[in-house]
Amino acid sequence: MNTLSMHKARNPLRKRGGFLILLLALGICAAGLADISSGAGIKAKAVVAQVLLKRAWARTLNGETEVRPWPWADVWPVLKIEAPRLGMSAIALSSVSGQAMAFGPGVMQNGVSMPGEPGLAVVAAHRDTHFRHLKNVEIGDEIVVTTAQGKRIVFVIDETRIVDAAQSGLYADGGAPEIALVTCWPFDSLRRGDQRFVAIGVLK
Repeated sequence: MNTLSMHKARNPLRKRGGFLILLLALGICAAGLADISSGAGIKAKAVVAQVLLKRAWARTLNGETEVRPWPWADVWPVLKIEAPRLGMSAIALSSVSGQAMAFGPGVMQNGVSMPGEPGLAVVAAHRDTHFRHLKNVEIGDEIVVTTAQGKRIVFVIDETRIVDAAQSGLYADGGAPEIALVTCWPFDSLRRGDQRFVAIGVLK
C-alpha cells in the first residue's frame, strides 16, 4: 500500500497546546550518503551495535541504570521497540543525535514524554536501517514498547503523514499517551532531505 494513501483525516497541525517539535533538529537522515558504499557501512554498524545493545538491555531489565553498551559510549538503552507484523525489533537509545542513531533508534528527550507517559513520545531512526520497515506500515499496525522497567505498552498506528522537517505540526502536550515514529522521506533516496515520514500511534 502506498504510504501516501494511508493518511488518516485529522487536524493537519495536530495543535492542542504544548511546544512544536521541529524534526529538523533530529539527525535522522544518514548524513553524507552519497553512494552505496557509505550506506553499506552504516547498515553494518547498525547490525553489530544491536548485538552489543541486547547485552546492555538485559542488564537494564535486571535493574541497572545507564548501562553503556561499550566503554566509550555516551548513550545507553532506554526501551525496546517492536512492530510484530513488520518484523521490526530494535533497542532504542537515550539520544537522537546522528552519531547515536548510527547504532539504533533514538528516543527524543528534553521535555518530550517517554512512551506511555501523558503526551507525545518521539522515537527516530534512519530510513535505511532500523526504521526501514516503516515503508510498509499500515493503519492498525501494533507498536510494542518495553520500558527499562520491563513494562509492556502497546500502541496502534492511527495516522501517517509526510511533513516538512521545520514545520512538523507535532505538538508535545500533556494529553493522552501517543507515540510518533520518525524517519527521513522518501525511503528510497540516498540524499538527505527536508521531509520526514511520521507514523503516529495511540494506546491500544
